Amino acid sequence: MTAFRYSRTVYLAGALVLVGAVATGCGGGKSGSGGSDKTTGVTITVALATEPPPQASIDAFTKSTGITVKWTNTDWDSLQTKIAAAATAKTYFADATDVDWSRVGQLGKLNWFYPMENYLDTKALAAEMPQLTSFSSNGHVVGIPYDASFLVTTVNKKLFTKAGISTMPTTIDEYTADLKQIKSKNVAQYPLNIPFAAAEGLSTYWYQTTAAFGGTILDGSGKPQFATPDSPGYRAAQWMVDAIKQGLVPPGNINVADSQGQQTLMAKGVVASTFADYSGNVGSLYSVPASSTVVDQVAYLSTPGVGGAGPNMSNPDGIGIPRQAKYPAAAAKFIDWFTNAQNQADFAGASGPDKVMPGYFLPSRLAGMTELTEKGKLIGGQQLADLLKNSAKPVFPQGAPSWYPEFSKSVYTSLHAAATGSMSVDDAIKAMAGTANKLSS
Repeated sequence: MTAFRYSRTVYLAGALVLVGAVATGCGGGKSGSGGSDKTTGVTITVALATEPPPQASIDAFTKSTGITVKWTNTDWDSLQTKIAAAATAKTYFADATDVDWSRVGQLGKLNWFYPMENYLDTKALAAEMPQLTSFSSNGHVVGIPYDASFLVTTVNKKLFTKAGISTMPTTIDEYTADLKQIKSKNVAQYPLNIPFAAAEGLSTYWYQTTAAFGGTILDGSGKPQFATPDSPGYRAAQWMVDAIKQGLVPPGNINVADSQGQQTLMAKGVVASTFADYSGNVGSLYSVPASSTVVDQVAYLSTPGVGGAGPNMSNPDGIGIPRQAKYPAAAAKFIDWFTNAQNQADFAGASGPDKVMPGYFLPSRLAGMTELTEKGKLIGGQQLADLLKNSAKPVFPQGAPSWYPEFSKSVYTSLHAAATGSMSVDDAIKAMAGTANKLSS
């Protein structure tokens, strides 16, 4: 993965059609392609949207298990399309591949992946992996989170201090007032980064802001919880749109995606804060001289809520075993190794650069986070570990609905339109709620 792999456009053309076409043809149970249970002397293909671990680490895995790993790095959007195409055609694509949190409902409904509880002790893993709940669908665990990713608030403390702000905000009202003060003091013309481009990053930004306002997106039946003006989701959308109209957000952000804003605005000191940033960015982007001009200036802030710190929405990637895998048992052994706490800590730099997995920065296991923090290898490590354990929550507590891609498209296109002024916030909310009601019926 890269530090910015979450900048995504939602793939729709294939997968949405496939939901209706394929769901009736997928039954339960452990049937599939009849893959082999052999776990030695085999070669498995692992397909993820990330660079692989160091070859020496993979070689050590092969030596201890007899399983050779062929790694395929494919960009996130193309990877989802390939997963859908292979599953629909019932053809082999990979033995282990990506299971994104937002696709769990869809994948669970279509029964495209083996239940991981058939291969690993997922009940024991739950205590160690706070985000495992995001990978459950219809009573089955579709994938295992291999890194921890959740939305956080980042602030440029130097700019806040320059504006005369000595105490960091703890509520939305305080946060908004501080941003206005930074602007009025001419410390930053546009102090807030919100990625208003019509893309997935805008949807997830709104989810986090809604949570900060004290709300949820959908109920257990998929019905919208944001349709009325007094709801947290409506107020979050209004706050975001007001921010750009009031000059707190750069006008050019209408066409800026999440990763662009992080790299060109936050990392360059153009803005003073990103309300819904990505965990790990302080250490992997903002404190890296090659990519940042604000080294040692940016820190994590407990996300301001209505009456104090709010939750942090999870958006992790997982790894699972497709039904058409040739060697599902061998793939399970790899997943067990890949998500081992010590290996995760090593991938994130706990044991030196030779064991680092490029772009990997947050273990999904608490033990991996603890080791990384205790060795001083993770900037803001203790704070991130506390957030992961106590504050990181799934966007959809009952799991992402199978129709999530179409819903997200409605969210980001409507909010983008509201930000450009071509649609009112009220009309944007009505469009988003209408989509949720239609899809959940």
